[in-house]
Amino acid sequence: MKIKSHSSFFLVFLVAITNTHVCLAECDNVKDYCPTSTQPQKQAIFINGLSCENPDSTSAHDFKSQELSKSGSRDDFGSLVKIVTASKFVGLNTLGLAIGRSDIEVDGLVNLHNHPRATEMIYVNQGRLLAAFLNTQNQLFQKTLNAGDVFVIPKGLFHFFLNRGEQVATLFSVFNSQNPGLESLSSLPSESENTLESVQKIKIKLNSLSHSQLHGDSDLTSAVLDIIYDH
Repeated sequence: MKIKSHSSFFLVFLVAITNTHVCLAECDNVKDYCPTSTQPQKQAIFINGLSCENPDSTSAHDFKSQELSKSGSRDDFGSLVKIVTASKFVGLNTLGLAIGRSDIEVDGLVNLHNHPRATEMIYVNQGRLLAAFLNTQNQLFQKTLNAGDVFVIPKGLFHFFLNRGEQVATLFSVFNSQNPGLESLSSLPSESENTLESVQKIKIKLNSLSHSQLHGDSDLTSAVLDIIYDH
């Protein structure tokens, strides 16, 4: 009876793995592409929650997106960050990529945040901005970027962008993860009031970094850490 029971279990297991494609990570493709299906089927299940459309239905339209063609309303920090993943840009599915756009008004900023699952590479489309990230040794790396410049933020590190130009700054991002994630200080609980006054305090502190004449990384790092832990 035990042998028969085990045989039945093995048969069910074999059928299950034969009809189900499970990807436990952002693994290499065995196909050229796998656009996200708008009508998911049980035969193509991924842990990331997305499934592939029928290959016969794939067209060039799947590999084009207009999600980043326009800006939108900005937050209290004077910026808009939009990240597009395979759920909206179906051609990205299984490619290990996501894309993004940030628009920052003059003296505005993208507040301190990180992407726990991805390195971010940014391209400045217009404007002039300060980009900075803090490594795990609490060392600050910052650089002024102009239109056409590219900057890389390593995976999981806190960073911010500050518009130091005279026009709206626009930058585009590429992430080496299908789901980069986003952790922002503005979404963390704080003992202080979540008001425009507290937002202005953060903006003033980060603005002071770009105007500072300090020459030591330790001084700049201390200022950023003060923003993080006082938030």
